[in-house]
Amino acid sequence: MKGRKLEIPPHPPLTKGGKRGVFISFEGTEGSGKSTQARLLSEYLKKKGYETVLTEEPGGTTISREIRRVLLSTKHDKMGYMAELLLYNAARIQHIKEKIIPALTKGKIVITDRFSDSTVAYQGYGRGISLRLIDSLDRIATDGMRPDLTILLDLDVEAGLMRNKHINKVDRLELEDVKFHKKVREGFLKLAAKEPKRIKLVKASKGINEIHRDIMRIVEKVLKALIARESARRLAKLGGTESKLEIIARRRVTGA
Repeated sequence: MKGRKLEIPPHPPLTKGGKRGVFISFEGTEGSGKSTQARLLSEYLKKKGYETVLTEEPGGTTISREIRRVLLSTKHDKMGYMAELLLYNAARIQHIKEKIIPALTKGKIVITDRFSDSTVAYQGYGRGISLRLIDSLDRIATDGMRPDLTILLDLDVEAGLMRNKHINKVDRLELEDVKFHKKVREGFLKLAAKEPKRIKLVKASKGINEIHRDIMRIVEKVLKALIARESARRLAKLGGTESKLEIIARRRVTGA
């Protein structure tokens, strides 16, 4: 793989209602390297000619960043679990409305550091809040919106917390005990097992560049599959049929 350039296909295609971008999320426990890998992916795709939007949760907009400040401040150690859950969803609603949807409708690739899966892992598996309740609130907040691809960076909990300690990164959630963070990791792994087509597991114990290469291989395959699927949809809409060569090409890309 050394020195090999991954070939990314042309800009994502059009769908009904205008251009449609691609939505990619990064998930993982504390210190797993999400922010670094999200940035590297955005930079790489920009070099390949894509328009990308790099964002995070909670955050991405003025209102959502203010909510983030409240959620992560170590001064707010008395915050109730339900208040925490509702604040995360409030920040997400604003994030989707102001940043994610506008970018996707312009055909951009949106890369976010965390999305709904973090709420399930942290507030559901970590805090013990009903998963059914979390799902109900998520349907209100996101209207069922899901990333096209989720990269789950998996790392030993103690190793991740130590990484953040070395860079003096501390927030309210990081101050939780190791048992809590192990429950969160378990939650993420259960989500990955449940949705293997969307959530791709990447071992985060490797070096930064090696992890980036693993991610790019995944992204390349997903982008090609999305484009092949959309091309087939557009062809069907026009009343056309695929030739044998087109069918073989699509199957090689999508595995369908």
